[in-house]
Amino acid sequence: MAGSARPHLLLVNLGTPDAPTPESVRAFLSEFLSDPAVVDLPRWIWRPILDKIVLRSRPDRVAEAYGLVWTEAGSPLRVATERMVGAVRARANGAFTVSSAYRYGEPSLHSEMHRIALENEGPVIVVPLFPHRTDATTGTAFWRAREAAESAGIGHRYREALITPADDGYIAALAARWRETLNACDAHPEHLVISFHGIPARYDRRERRQYTRDCEETAAALLVTIDWPTSNATIAYQSKFGPEPWLTPATAKVIEDLARGGTRRLAVATPGFLTHGLETLEEIGIRGRDSFLAAGGEELILVGTVEDHPSMIDSLIRLVGV
Repeated sequence: MAGSARPHLLLVNLGTPDAPTPESVRAFLSEFLSDPAVVDLPRWIWRPILDKIVLRSRPDRVAEAYGLVWTEAGSPLRVATERMVGAVRARANGAFTVSSAYRYGEPSLHSEMHRIALENEGPVIVVPLFPHRTDATTGTAFWRAREAAESAGIGHRYREALITPADDGYIAALAARWRETLNACDAHPEHLVISFHGIPARYDRRERRQYTRDCEETAAALLVTIDWPTSNATIAYQSKFGPEPWLTPATAKVIEDLARGGTRRLAVATPGFLTHGLETLEEIGIRGRDSFLAAGGEELILVGTVEDHPSMIDSLIRLVGV
């Protein structure tokens, strides 16, 4: 069946369980942690560990954490991603079509690419919702999207685009969320932690520090835009998994150390996450806040993610090139 020849923008986010239950979380983690870009150990070593230890011990705990942030509308990450799709669609005003897919979970890149093949005859522009390049996020998203496009018979129409670490619209949206957060505070924070998702340190070395350079570029651009002194800001990395060394300093340790050192009001921004999800709302907004207060702090302020801010949406539209 012939479809539209307009371009199609496919926004790719990490993914989410379908429900905050151990069964749903187990299925999600199994797919996520089976990706060799995420855990690159030999399969014969990693698979028994994943099946016999990780997928038996973690789903209950992770499901409980999801339950703390789940909303009536569903997963915060899915809700925010669809809000971004809706905002792009409205501002595109028919110039192109747009949808979302997830690297892990549903709708998958495979199912969405096959749907697009039936309904669209124009170029398909794939944009991962990750501004900082590493094989564990942008790399695996593109790899799976290319594979899905070939499977759907539209590999010749497949295109890739990236949100750059200091993209004007992205940084403007980050700065706007910062100002919105400050305007809602009774008192301004004394220190800002800029927290990015961590990766194993050897991954970053292997990729010639591409990821950490991207993170540092975003942090520098944000600090200049919000006119915040570098002496009162710390870059940190969160969400460590497994025993090997990850990027440091660890966000959890930085938060506790700042409280013990006398910081009473702390803000944490998470620019690596374009949408709120478990890592922002629960890891920082609940556990991070609890540890900050327990170490002597008085207030931890979680800065909003860019999501559907108009400046971010304008940047996504520019990537389509229409």
